[in-house]
Amino acid sequence: MKSRKLGKGALEVSEIGFGVMGLTFGYGHAPDRAEAVKLIRAAYELGVTFFDTAEAYGAVNEELLGEAVAPFRHNVVLATKFGWKNGNAKEGVDSSPSRIRFVAEQSLKRMKIDSIDLFYQHRVDPNVPIEEVAGTVKDLIKEGKVKHFGLSEASVQTIRRANAVLPLTALQSEYSMFTRDVENEILPALEQLGIGFVPFSPLGKGFLTGQIHSETKFPEDDIRNALPRFQCGALEANEQIAMAFGKVATRKNVTQAQVALAWILAQKPWIVPIPGTTKFHRLQENVGAHRVELTNDDLQEIQEILLSAPVQGARYPEAMMKFLDRDNR
Repeated sequence: MKSRKLGKGALEVSEIGFGVMGLTFGYGHAPDRAEAVKLIRAAYELGVTFFDTAEAYGAVNEELLGEAVAPFRHNVVLATKFGWKNGNAKEGVDSSPSRIRFVAEQSLKRMKIDSIDLFYQHRVDPNVPIEEVAGTVKDLIKEGKVKHFGLSEASVQTIRRANAVLPLTALQSEYSMFTRDVENEILPALEQLGIGFVPFSPLGKGFLTGQIHSETKFPEDDIRNALPRFQCGALEANEQIAMAFGKVATRKNVTQAQVALAWILAQKPWIVPIPGTTKFHRLQENVGAHRVELTNDDLQEIQEILLSAPVQGARYPEAMMKFLDRDNR
């Protein structure tokens, strides 16, 4: 797999990364630890060198990632995140300097590493000036505990203010054919500032694989049960959009998931998606997307589909939407 560079610091990573959240959190039944470690190592063997975790995914998520990459630690880039009170999104945000430092030390111990390659603020904290957040991470970089700084779901204004204190390496936000709100202002700003972009949920939380339909039943603890896009009415409408992409996949003899990832890769050379999975065959499928080339005609066909059938339903419930930094703080 080819590599891509994030930010002016030129952090080099595989063009497709691996989000490990689902190995312990968010999507119902998770594999046991041994299988999770095996899957991460398989990803590395397939060429993945960029792995994403977070305090909020639970201690075991960082621990198993650290265990999995230990044999090849210096050949991979590990990203983790701070920003939730007590590491729990249900309790609200907390990016106080003391909390940032605590999370950094905690993550280093859990992953058994000397330095965090990329340290993101998971969500913007309106009670802590972003300059103070950036300054704290800057101190951690001086101390050798962190190498690069990133934000997640931040507005253009927040990005610019943070970047003025400490150059950002990457912004992580949701982006896929189903979630394109970053295209109008965020991506142009990142390009201007020389900041990389790391889309999470690049497969629309599974919708863009073509495997989810109106009869799909999710486990009780699956986060999609609470997401508006997966509720009756919206789900049926969005299913039709996903089916339309299937025509492109069929014509190119690839899967819908591969088309969805290839579409993201075709947008900018400094964008690196981080799809997640708990299954080896899905991992192979996702990684295989780097070999899919979409022509201008393919991209135009996809654009026409997106314009003709807008996605139905918000991507989060209102209680979670309030944590997205979309105002002019």
